[in-house]
Amino acid sequence: MSADRAVLRNALDRGEREGGSVEFKERLTRSVHLADGRLESLAAQLRHRVLSGGGEATYVLGVTDDGGIAGVEPTVFSESMDVLSLLAEEAGAHIDDVETWGVDGGGLVGVATIREGAMLDVDDDHIVVGTAGHVDHGKSTLVGSIVTGSADDGQGGTRGYLDVQPHEVERGLSADLSYGVYGFSDDEPIRMENPNRKSDRAGVVAEADRLVSFVDTVGHEPWLRTTIRGLVGQKLDYGLLVVAADDGPTRTTREHLGILLATELPTIVAITKVDAVSDERVADVEREVERLLRNAGRTPLSIARHGIETAIEEIDEQVVPLVSTSAVTMEGLDVLDSLFERLPKTSTEAGSFSMYIDRTYNVTGVGAVASGTIRSGFVEAGDELLVGPLADGEFREVEVRSIEMHYHRVDEAAAGRIVGIALKGIAEADLERGMVLLPRGSEPEPVREFEAEVMVLNHPTRIDEGYEPVVHLETVSETASIYPVDGQLLPGDTGRATIRFKFRPYLVEEGQRFVFREGSSKGVGTVLSAD
Repeated sequence: MSADRAVLRNALDRGEREGGSVEFKERLTRSVHLADGRLESLAAQLRHRVLSGGGEATYVLGVTDDGGIAGVEPTVFSESMDVLSLLAEEAGAHIDDVETWGVDGGGLVGVATIREGAMLDVDDDHIVVGTAGHVDHGKSTLVGSIVTGSADDGQGGTRGYLDVQPHEVERGLSADLSYGVYGFSDDEPIRMENPNRKSDRAGVVAEADRLVSFVDTVGHEPWLRTTIRGLVGQKLDYGLLVVAADDGPTRTTREHLGILLATELPTIVAITKVDAVSDERVADVEREVERLLRNAGRTPLSIARHGIETAIEEIDEQVVPLVSTSAVTMEGLDVLDSLFERLPKTSTEAGSFSMYIDRTYNVTGVGAVASGTIRSGFVEAGDELLVGPLADGEFREVEVRSIEMHYHRVDEAAAGRIVGIALKGIAEADLERGMVLLPRGSEPEPVREFEAEVMVLNHPTRIDEGYEPVVHLETVSETASIYPVDGQLLPGDTGRATIRFKFRPYLVEEGQRFVFREGSSKGVGTVLSAD
């Protein structure tokens, strides 16, 4: 066996023995293992294994009773995991981790770690922060220092903590929209030693009473579309805009600020790299940022002058707190901790469950996984949902296999959560960004066009009928044609228009905000009707 199968080799070497914590199963099926009272006896067996292992058991699937590698088809493996999850729940335990390997003939063998206790029950005290800022202004470095509590080496070393490792996606239901998470328990920060370690993220989720997630955006100008998707497509509570003290606001800074403010997101501005310049330069940049905010119709609030209490009380769509920071000296990070610990959640929405899909994965042994931020309501494992619209406008019935948040399996998740949801009943190839998950029984009506009020923020000439920018609405990023009711719109104009998607229908609802952009042209809008 190769080195990457060390976990499997270790489990096989330990073997299945009386009084041990290892159990071998070739397969588990609903028709056989959940029938005629077998659920109770198998759950008792699982409970015995967990107690024998001091709260942890290892189930090896796809092997014979004597430990021989047999392998099972992926669909059989998925059903086995479903049954094992039910057995664990019956035994007062949960599946904490699963690793799978392919065998000759195309089958799978896997090792599931079972831990005592129910799956994590997360409360509603969880805020999501969208970060933005010009490339090299220290956005990722700042967040890396926040979530780890480690000072940067002056070369952006903590930025490396935020890399997403591809193998982590294959080994779990990675909801990696969020590149960083930390939290608080009894007023003390709970941080990660290394965010790239799955166990570190899961540990924060398990220990913290309050969670803070950071959603990645991209600072490079050519990838502004990705940044818009990160800020518009997620259910954010706050924005965090970084401006480097040695560079000051740039065109990209203005672009990102415009998007944050256009979506009416309460925002904090962090002036970074203050250790690299003089106090006079920091003051100059702060004044420049304040002018920028006032020109956008917002009120800047210097935390250094007015205090943290005032910032917490005053921050909203109009008031923007400013804080000076350094990831090298850690200056200002205690201020950000105080804000993130105490700022109220803003994005909670009542109503039935809905989630626009941002990313999709195919996880070996699990199947299709849809990742995104829950927009409203809550979802539980086993829920029956609809997903769509597909290219033909139809929705498909699916079932929630399991839910994971920051690599930690959860029973349910509510609005504002960044999650990966494993779906039964659809292939990953049939899922696309911009689709939405809804409760089965709802009657969604996707549209190719909708009516909106739009405001042109920037355009070299005028917007005439048929103008085709890219529209960013929730996680939808699609070319659309704009037809102004009055025939044209000039820079600075606000007016009604018909928006028509070019290629396929999407689910659009009254009141949704969107951004449109093409080249240097950009604008914002609000859906008025989608009949």
